[in-house]
Amino acid sequence: MQELEQKLNYAFQNHALLEEALCHSSYANEHRAEHLSSNERLEFLGDSVLGFVTAEFLFVQHPDLPEGDLTRIRAALVCEQSLYEVARKLNLGAYLRLGRGEESGGGRTRTSILADATEAVFAAVYLDGGIAAASALIHRVLLDAEREEVVEERRRDYKTALQELVQRQADQVLTYRMVGERGPDHAKTFAAEVLLNGAPIGSGSGHSKKEAEQAAARSALESLSE
Repeated sequence: MQELEQKLNYAFQNHALLEEALCHSSYANEHRAEHLSSNERLEFLGDSVLGFVTAEFLFVQHPDLPEGDLTRIRAALVCEQSLYEVARKLNLGAYLRLGRGEESGGGRTRTSILADATEAVFAAVYLDGGIAAASALIHRVLLDAEREEVVEERRRDYKTALQELVQRQADQVLTYRMVGERGPDHAKTFAAEVLLNGAPIGSGSGHSKKEAEQAAARSALESLSE
């Protein structure tokens, strides 16, 4: 726990809160005699804490943006993938308590489990040290300038941009196809290719088929621009 506290740059007064934040429901179910609480309730609270802190940050940071843009940026900042990346940076999976099934099934690297645990940790810090402590942590690990650049990248719709570009000429047909996948079920990487009139013009990869297609479209846009 001390090692994780150093990574969080926060020392808990009530260490039971941090322990609860790291307790997956699979572990609590296998140890019913210990009357443990899983991190599901903390995850629920952490989602709201994260949403408030992020909304306040964007409201101050972007005084000229309309509500719709603020909502889209917030959604990208607090999405499962963003929280998963925070968990990976903190190596949060190493500290989780998992049941045997989740342990053997790769739960320590599963995107959803790590994202949920991240929200639970935010809630634990909030309950232990108040909104100021939670806000400081969220700003440090999530709401920095580099993260905003990542969010802006994620918000771009390369498929639409590519479609608009090729439609400047008549009778142009874009198609996408998956050309491969690798990795275990809980951490797959997909590879996609985009074709213009049957000829490949770009390729890319991602953690979902949608991400892979967007990466392929971006690659095609760069090629066509050149």
